[in-house]
Amino acid sequence: MPERRSFRTLLNQERDNLALVIGNGINIHGADNRNSWERLLVQIAHHCAVDVPNVPKGTALTEFYDVLEMKRSSPTTDDDDQTATLNLQAEFCRLMERWEPLRHHHTIMNWAVRHDVPVLTTNFEEVLSDAAGCDFIKPPELPFTDFYPWSCRFANQLFDDPCDGFGIWHINGMRRYRRSIRLGLSHYMGSVQRARTWLHRGEANLFNAKNRPDWDGARTWVHLIFNKPLLIFGLGLTETEVFLRWLLIERARYYRKFPERAHPAWYVYTHTDDDTSEAGKLFFLEGVGINCVEADYAEIYESPSWAA
Repeated sequence: MPERRSFRTLLNQERDNLALVIGNGINIHGADNRNSWERLLVQIAHHCAVDVPNVPKGTALTEFYDVLEMKRSSPTTDDDDQTATLNLQAEFCRLMERWEPLRHHHTIMNWAVRHDVPVLTTNFEEVLSDAAGCDFIKPPELPFTDFYPWSCRFANQLFDDPCDGFGIWHINGMRRYRRSIRLGLSHYMGSVQRARTWLHRGEANLFNAKNRPDWDGARTWVHLIFNKPLLIFGLGLTETEVFLRWLLIERARYYRKFPERAHPAWYVYTHTDDDTSEAGKLFFLEGVGINCVEADYAEIYESPSWAA
């Protein structure tokens, strides 16, 4: 059943135990579409001799990126192929360098800091951390790879348990580590495979790797997905979000096995009459235990509750 509370009421009532999941909608609001990922991909396409005004209908952004990657000059070795991929990721990062926080970025991040609310974002740039005025933290005692810097966060202090306080975590990679940027479908599937080995080992006992306090993801953002109530907004969560939607499925399966560990989640969306995929998306989200909340953009990003 759809959530009956307004976004404002939800925010006021749940703020003491919550994690925010924020997509690129927070960058687009009030920015005249200047901070659109699709716009950046089209710019990159022109550099790859793909002259299109926008991403063609029927092609997901992830698939569009994979096509651009293949449109690059033909590599002669595997190393060259990797270099071509990195160049596209580096170009995407370069085009985001001048993005700056707007007033609502500051308001929402200040709210998260005040209430010790962790923030997960699918965004790559550092607009949210700039708005929060926090530092980049890479725990020195934990294994690190710039492909998957999942234990790194922007924060004011380091918590061993990510649930214990404020931090900004980048789900799909961060601009400072260009190889971490997840843009293509193949990138997403790599993330799925990495996370899956943390959750499961063998098929005989589901979540046998996750079902212990010191599991491999215990000090990464993945821990938040399974151990905090989630408030998701600014994110299309269409079928192109393969990795995050898979995590939501795994979250639902985990709670089905351990119902005493379950946490609620809410997806905030703005209804548009011409969105033909909305009904299917809401069907999926409600099917994996996510409550869907309708709100307009002003209600989401300019709510008086963010000042509380």
